[in-house]
Amino acid sequence: MRPLPSGKDERSRGGRRGFTENPDGSYATTARGLEVLENPLLNKGTAFTREERADLGLDGLIPPAVETIDRQARRVYAQYLAQPTDLRKNVYLNALQDRDQVLFYRLLTDHLREMLPIVYDPTIAQAIRSYNQEYRRPRGVYLSVDDPEGIERAFRDLGMGPGDVDLIVASDAEQILGIGDWGVGGAAGIAAGKLAVYTAAAGVDPARVIPVALDVGTDNEELLNDPFYVGNRHSRARGRRYDDFIDAYVTAATRLFPGALLHWEDFGPSNARRILSRYTGRIPTFNDDMQGTGAIVLAATLAAVRVTGTPPRDQRIVIFGAGTAGIGIADQLRDAMVRDGLDRETATRRVWAVDKQGLLTDDLRDLRDFQVPYARPAPEVADWDRDGNGIGLEEVVERVRPTMLIGTSTAHGAFTEKIVRAMAAGVDRPIIFPLSNPTERIEAMPADLIRWTDGRALVATGIPVDPITYNGVTYVIGQANNALLYPGLGLGAIVSRARRVGDGMLRAAADAVAGMVDVSIPGASLLPQVDNLREVSATVAVAVARQAAEEGLARAERGDPVQRVQDAMWQPVYRPVRGA
Repeated sequence: MRPLPSGKDERSRGGRRGFTENPDGSYATTARGLEVLENPLLNKGTAFTREERADLGLDGLIPPAVETIDRQARRVYAQYLAQPTDLRKNVYLNALQDRDQVLFYRLLTDHLREMLPIVYDPTIAQAIRSYNQEYRRPRGVYLSVDDPEGIERAFRDLGMGPGDVDLIVASDAEQILGIGDWGVGGAAGIAAGKLAVYTAAAGVDPARVIPVALDVGTDNEELLNDPFYVGNRHSRARGRRYDDFIDAYVTAATRLFPGALLHWEDFGPSNARRILSRYTGRIPTFNDDMQGTGAIVLAATLAAVRVTGTPPRDQRIVIFGAGTAGIGIADQLRDAMVRDGLDRETATRRVWAVDKQGLLTDDLRDLRDFQVPYARPAPEVADWDRDGNGIGLEEVVERVRPTMLIGTSTAHGAFTEKIVRAMAAGVDRPIIFPLSNPTERIEAMPADLIRWTDGRALVATGIPVDPITYNGVTYVIGQANNALLYPGLGLGAIVSRARRVGDGMLRAAADAVAGMVDVSIPGASLLPQVDNLREVSATVAVAVARQAAEEGLARAERGDPVQRVQDAMWQPVYRPVRGA
């Protein structure tokens, strides 16, 4: 049996899990008959051997043929392909996961590039919209702001012990994937979807994770008026009531599952940074929207500056879309400039942030706290041209002549030909990252960026894009997909049993991703391809585990991090199941 990240020799997976793991890697269960088949962590369907069928009371409950997982995987893939729409494919995969987790992850791992957009962004947004109508089977834990005293009871109802949990993903669904507030269904769907990627990409054990829906109400009138809505029917809790609920969740989770990594997903801008700041120095915790997005863009940037030869400290960066993701990117790039020799104030001044009210300046009244450091002094731009929305992107680009232009605005077509040509006139190799997704929200299509800059632009996007051929050169466009980074970061934190997720661990993850591409080839991608997610995740995890040890954040005993990561990666293979 592979060793546990916690160093324990055995696992107890009783309660809702319904089995224990023996030293030889087999499972022992007291379940019999239909109870076995109804447990997705135990069920193997037609792959149960004849001995297992007799031992577990399955004779006559499944067809007589004994099949391999390879044959099962071919069958379910054909069934998947027969689904008429992406949404129906998502529903099919969820149903498969509900009945046979190993087969689900085998299918997903075999076809990860094809299925990642189905199990997560962008199709999961459609699934979330139809959650209340399609509701079938609960996953994880649903915690209500109306019942904070019930949080610990809900966790205990899972039947999982202190050493049984490595990772908890929680969401309050205030800012889901560009579609906004989608209440309890959004929280449940996004948490489960994120965990599916953790397992498929990095081998995080699906029996050792918990998706958590934090139901704090919703401000979405469509949901509140929907007779099928399954969440709390009131507006979102705010202020002290909200903070106390979050604190009760963190307190219960860390007491019951000490050492588990707490991942925050799709929280609104007013809460995301505040929550992370409150807990990041106390427990192992991570916000992918802020830290993951920033780190994957840093990885692409590190690859790009190897091409341009212009170091981070000399970059002039314009970020269009100064929300949680945009400022998270700004933070990571600012810190990279500091590491490259600038003081913090000077590095901050090399970032120009543009949002819906135009260029952020210190005389604006509606600045959020996390935007304030990047607001320009009003006198500095007093003579810049303004339009109805303040100082617009075009004026900023004309004035700044940036070396980097990053889009997280969801404003389709915002990087116009005029803006891009103005930027390209001032720099030999413009770095342009239109990161918004899906396609109808991207700031510019890569083919246009290549054409408008005569092939000089270094491009990464937030959507998958086919290679582009221009003037005899084939440009492979890297997708700044957070899945290239956060699964490996999480696995590295789990393997090292990190006390917290330090900035150095994020930097190590970005460096590891950037180091996996060869940018010496004309038109080369700035990021690894999604096809190689398991390899990427393993490389990232090793780098993160090493960094945690170097920073004194690791609680695990020192050892070969490569072997520890390989041993910790769960594989979608059936284990022998025996009656207990």
